[in-house]
Amino acid sequence: MAAEFQQHDVDATMRTMVARPHLLHLPTLTGGEGAAEVRRFYRRHFIPDLPPDVRIDLISRTVDRERLVDEFILEFTHDRVMDFLLPGIAPTGKKVSLPTIAVIGIHSGKIAYEHIYWDQASALVQVGALAPGRLPIVGAEASRRLQRATRGADRVVVPPASARD
Repeated sequence: MAAEFQQHDVDATMRTMVARPHLLHLPTLTGGEGAAEVRRFYRRHFIPDLPPDVRIDLISRTVDRERLVDEFILEFTHDRVMDFLLPGIAPTGKKVSLPTIAVIGIHSGKIAYEHIYWDQASALVQVGALAPGRLPIVGAEASRRLQRATRGADRVVVPPASARD
Protein backbone atom coordinates (compact mmCIF):
# COMPACT_ATOMS: atom_id res chain seq x y z
CA MET A 1 0.00 0.00 0.00
CA ALA A 2 2.84 2.38 0.77
CA ALA A 3 4.36 1.93 -2.70
CA GLU A 4 1.00 2.65 -4.33
CA PHE A 5 -0.61 5.29 -2.13
CA GLN A 6 2.34 7.07 -0.50
CA GLN A 7 5.33 6.68 -2.80
CA HIS A 8 3.34 6.45 -6.07
CA ASP A 9 6.07 4.09 -7.28
CA VAL A 10 5.10 1.53 -9.92
CA ASP A 11 8.43 -0.31 -9.77
CA ALA A 12 8.31 -0.63 -5.97
CA THR A 13 4.71 -1.86 -6.24
CA MET A 14 5.68 -4.49 -8.81
CA ARG A 15 8.58 -5.73 -6.64
CA THR A 16 6.01 -6.82 -4.04
CA MET A 17 4.38 -9.19 -6.57
CA VAL A 18 4.98 -12.65 -8.00
CA ALA A 19 6.11 -13.03 -11.62
CA ARG A 20 2.53 -13.44 -12.93
CA PRO A 21 0.16 -11.49 -10.64
CA HIS A 22 -3.35 -10.41 -11.38
CA LEU A 23 -5.30 -7.41 -10.16
CA LEU A 24 -9.05 -7.04 -10.47
CA HIS A 25 -11.29 -4.19 -9.33
CA LEU A 26 -14.56 -6.11 -9.45
CA PRO A 27 -17.06 -3.22 -9.71
CA THR A 28 -15.40 -1.86 -12.87
CA LEU A 29 -13.47 -4.92 -14.10
CA THR A 30 -10.27 -2.89 -14.30
CA GLY A 31 -6.78 -4.15 -13.50
CA GLY A 32 -4.68 -6.66 -15.37
CA GLU A 33 -3.47 -10.22 -15.72
CA GLY A 34 0.26 -10.85 -15.77
CA ALA A 35 3.09 -8.54 -14.83
CA ALA A 36 3.01 -6.48 -18.05
CA GLU A 37 -0.74 -5.74 -17.81
CA VAL A 38 -0.63 -5.03 -14.07
CA ARG A 39 2.36 -2.72 -14.54
CA ARG A 40 0.60 -0.92 -17.42
CA PHE A 41 -2.56 -0.53 -15.32
CA TYR A 42 -0.64 0.94 -12.38
CA ARG A 43 1.41 3.25 -14.64
CA ARG A 44 -1.42 4.51 -16.89
CA HIS A 45 -4.61 4.26 -14.86
CA PHE A 46 -4.12 3.83 -11.15
CA ILE A 47 -1.18 5.73 -9.71
CA PRO A 48 -1.53 8.85 -11.91
CA ASP A 49 -5.30 8.89 -11.32
CA LEU A 50 -5.07 8.98 -7.51
CA PRO A 51 -6.19 12.34 -6.18
CA PRO A 52 -3.63 14.05 -3.90
CA ASP A 53 -6.00 13.86 -0.93
CA VAL A 54 -6.65 10.10 -1.21
CA ARG A 55 -6.85 8.62 2.28
CA ILE A 56 -7.28 5.09 3.60
CA ASP A 57 -8.89 4.41 6.97
CA LEU A 58 -8.13 0.77 7.78
CA ILE A 59 -11.06 -0.77 9.64
CA SER A 60 -9.81 -4.34 9.93
CA ARG A 61 -7.09 -6.64 8.66
CA THR A 62 -7.06 -10.41 8.62
CA VAL A 63 -3.83 -12.18 7.68
CA ASP A 64 -2.67 -15.74 7.32
CA ARG A 65 0.11 -17.34 5.26
CA GLU A 66 -1.88 -17.32 2.02
CA ARG A 67 -4.14 -14.29 2.24
CA LEU A 68 -4.55 -10.78 3.55
CA VAL A 69 -8.02 -9.22 3.74
CA ASP A 70 -8.29 -5.49 4.41
CA GLU A 71 -11.53 -3.71 5.15
CA PHE A 72 -11.05 0.03 4.76
CA ILE A 73 -12.68 3.29 3.85
CA LEU A 74 -11.24 4.94 0.75
CA GLU A 75 -11.74 8.71 0.77
CA PHE A 76 -10.83 11.26 -1.90
CA THR A 77 -12.01 14.28 -3.81
CA HIS A 78 -13.15 13.41 -7.33
CA ASP A 79 -10.98 16.09 -8.93
CA ARG A 80 -9.73 14.09 -11.91
CA VAL A 81 -10.73 11.32 -14.30
CA MET A 82 -10.49 8.03 -12.41
CA ASP A 83 -11.00 5.31 -15.04
CA PHE A 84 -10.27 2.51 -12.58
CA LEU A 85 -13.07 3.58 -10.22
CA LEU A 86 -15.45 5.94 -12.07
CA PRO A 87 -14.91 5.19 -15.76
CA GLY A 88 -16.37 7.74 -18.14
CA ILE A 89 -17.30 10.22 -15.40
CA ALA A 90 -15.75 13.68 -15.61
CA PRO A 91 -14.34 15.15 -12.38
CA THR A 92 -17.07 16.55 -10.13
CA GLY A 93 -15.03 18.05 -7.29
CA LYS A 94 -17.15 16.05 -4.84
CA LYS A 95 -15.84 14.21 -1.80
CA VAL A 96 -16.22 10.43 -1.98
CA SER A 97 -16.07 7.96 0.89
CA LEU A 98 -16.27 4.24 0.05
CA PRO A 99 -16.18 1.17 2.26
CA THR A 100 -13.80 -1.14 0.39
CA ILE A 101 -12.56 -4.72 0.73
CA ALA A 102 -9.25 -5.96 -0.69
CA VAL A 103 -8.58 -9.69 -0.80
CA ILE A 104 -4.88 -10.21 -1.45
CA GLY A 105 -3.42 -13.63 -2.23
CA ILE A 106 0.12 -14.31 -1.04
CA HIS A 107 2.55 -16.83 -2.50
CA SER A 108 6.08 -17.20 -1.12
CA GLY A 109 5.81 -13.84 0.64
CA LYS A 110 4.73 -11.91 -2.48
CA ILE A 111 1.39 -10.70 -3.77
CA ALA A 112 -0.11 -13.17 -6.24
CA TYR A 113 -3.41 -11.38 -6.71
CA GLU A 114 -5.59 -8.53 -5.53
CA HIS A 115 -9.38 -8.67 -5.74
CA ILE A 116 -10.84 -5.31 -4.72
CA TYR A 117 -14.52 -4.68 -4.03
CA TRP A 118 -16.57 -1.55 -3.28
CA ASP A 119 -20.18 -0.48 -3.66
CA GLN A 120 -20.22 1.16 -7.08
CA ALA A 121 -23.75 2.49 -6.57
CA SER A 122 -22.53 4.37 -3.48
CA ALA A 123 -19.67 5.88 -5.52
CA LEU A 124 -22.08 6.94 -8.28
CA VAL A 125 -24.48 8.53 -5.77
CA GLN A 126 -21.66 10.55 -4.25
CA VAL A 127 -20.55 12.00 -7.59
CA GLY A 128 -24.14 12.73 -8.62
CA ALA A 129 -24.44 10.08 -11.33
CA LEU A 130 -27.28 8.20 -9.53
CA ALA A 131 -30.18 9.53 -7.51
CA PRO A 132 -30.52 7.64 -4.20
CA GLY A 133 -34.22 8.44 -3.78
CA ARG A 134 -35.24 6.20 -6.65
CA LEU A 135 -33.11 3.17 -5.83
CA PRO A 136 -32.33 1.19 -2.66
CA ILE A 137 -28.79 2.62 -2.42
CA VAL A 138 -26.87 4.90 -0.10
CA GLY A 139 -23.91 7.23 -0.56
CA ALA A 140 -21.32 8.27 2.02
CA GLU A 141 -23.68 7.21 4.81
CA ALA A 142 -22.29 3.67 4.42
CA SER A 143 -18.80 4.91 5.38
CA ARG A 144 -20.14 7.02 8.25
CA ARG A 145 -22.11 4.08 9.62
CA LEU A 146 -19.07 1.78 9.39
CA GLN A 147 -16.86 4.37 11.11
CA ARG A 148 -19.40 4.83 13.92
CA ALA A 149 -19.75 1.08 14.37
CA THR A 150 -15.99 0.59 14.67
CA ARG A 151 -15.19 3.74 16.68
CA GLY A 152 -12.70 2.93 19.41
CA ALA A 153 -11.35 -0.15 17.64
CA ASP A 154 -7.65 -0.28 16.78
CA ARG A 155 -7.40 1.24 13.29
CA VAL A 156 -4.68 2.55 11.00
CA VAL A 157 -5.22 5.69 8.93
CA VAL A 158 -3.06 6.43 5.88
CA PRO A 159 -3.16 10.24 5.52
CA PRO A 160 -3.31 12.00 2.14
CA ALA A 161 -0.01 12.38 0.31
CA SER A 162 -0.11 16.14 0.89
CA ALA A 163 -0.05 15.58 4.66
CA ARG A 164 2.96 13.26 4.37
CA ASP A 165 5.15 15.63 2.32
